[in-house]
Amino acid sequence: PFSSCSRRKMNLKSERRGIHVDQSELLCKKGCGYYGNPAWQGFCSKCWREEYHKARQKQIQEDWELAERLQREEEEAYASSQSTQGAQSLTFSKFEEKKTNEKTRKVTTVKKFFTASSRAGAKKAEIQEAKGPSPSIHRQASIETDRVSKEFIEFIRTYQKPGQDIYKQCKLFLDTMSHKRDLSIEEQSECAQDFYQNVADRLQTRWKVPPEKVEKAMDEVEKYIMTRQYKYVFCPETTDDEKKDLAVQKRIRALHWVTPQMLCVPVSEEIPEVSDMVVKAITDIIEMDSKRVPRDKLACITKCSKHIFNAIKITKNEPASADDFLPTLIYIVLKGNPPRLQSNIQYITRFCNPSRLMTGEDGYYFTNLCCAVAFIEKLDAQSLNLSQEDFDRFMTGQTSPKKQESDSFSPDVCLGVKQMCKSLDLLSQLNERQERIVSEAKKLEKDLIDWTDGITKEVEDIVEKYPLEIKPKSQALAAIDSENVENDKLPPPLQPQVYAG
Repeated sequence: PFSSCSRRKMNLKSERRGIHVDQSELLCKKGCGYYGNPAWQGFCSKCWREEYHKARQKQIQEDWELAERLQREEEEAYASSQSTQGAQSLTFSKFEEKKTNEKTRKVTTVKKFFTASSRAGAKKAEIQEAKGPSPSIHRQASIETDRVSKEFIEFIRTYQKPGQDIYKQCKLFLDTMSHKRDLSIEEQSECAQDFYQNVADRLQTRWKVPPEKVEKAMDEVEKYIMTRQYKYVFCPETTDDEKKDLAVQKRIRALHWVTPQMLCVPVSEEIPEVSDMVVKAITDIIEMDSKRVPRDKLACITKCSKHIFNAIKITKNEPASADDFLPTLIYIVLKGNPPRLQSNIQYITRFCNPSRLMTGEDGYYFTNLCCAVAFIEKLDAQSLNLSQEDFDRFMTGQTSPKKQESDSFSPDVCLGVKQMCKSLDLLSQLNERQERIVSEAKKLEKDLIDWTDGITKEVEDIVEKYPLEIKPKSQALAAIDSENVENDKLPPPLQPQVYAG
């Protein structure tokens, strides 16, 4: 409330301006007897706080009711979907208890979000919600996680007691990893590799499981735990994987001009079957980023490599060799530019089952992919049998390699492609002529400047060697027939002479 001194000053100012001030207009709107503040909408400080808290509690209550209504709708939708699909009972009571606890935790989290808190806390929550993934992505990930969990439970049922032991070890590992989020990605990778080795040894030594069943069980274990750990260990913020991804993408975009002939690729895309194989190989290497399990990512690399071998076999009409495979794989990577290539390679290296990564065709193809990426990062003019000048011009986009002539196209190629290549050839020739003219013009300009400077220097040297001397003007001579008596040097005038004859 205003003090008496403040009210007196206000009344005096108003009276000087000729304004009558009614004391009742200065009182609080709530009628508490105190004077109100216009900045608080006519309320005194005490009444303003009360009104503010009432409005805030009302908003919190409305948000609470909204959260409960959304939760009820989500539970009804989940129950209806489960009734249509047919819910399958789980054999393990601990798994059912875990699902119930997870559901209760989600409800509690939603309710806590709408509890009374400071403005700064609410603002921080809004920023985190804006930065977080969209609800559709979260729902999709949850559906996939639930599906993988059900498939894993159905699989370990066939192992009976060893299956129960596997499930117990997996749950223990996931609980342990949830408390090790602060560890570096290398330490988490070591934990995963140790877990793979311990589970495999446990199946072989304690339960006497055959090797082929052990390998199959380890694939399912990897699928189960990495599907749940994917969002935490793939391209984490504590590493520079994202920075490497951007560097590789930028490098591949700068090498868009590389042709199969430069890499000695034994693949002819003019053959329809070969062209289809190349497209499938590119599709497989791009699809690798959409998988969440290291084994599935390796499967994409394997399928891509097999399409490459088929393309080489059709082109050469003979089985492909390793010397033909690696250049073709480099060309496929350059042409496809797979997203997050380095992150996928690092993820497979860190969390794939070592028995699969170090042996078999999956490990061989993955090693070749790593070699292809390393070659692309260090690609230079010598690798492509080009001069450094041409390589720099191609990299900067000043010019591009000469395209094939239209006469060399197969009959199946459409006229539009032929016309496009002709236009590209013409533009390339015009660009070369323009560069040559500009170069000659610059050379001529330099020659003119040098010639002018040379002539100027020669003139200055001659003037310095032979300076100009100006003599005084001599007196002009008088005419012969003038009567200039003052000039004695003139001869006497000629007189006519008469000769008798």
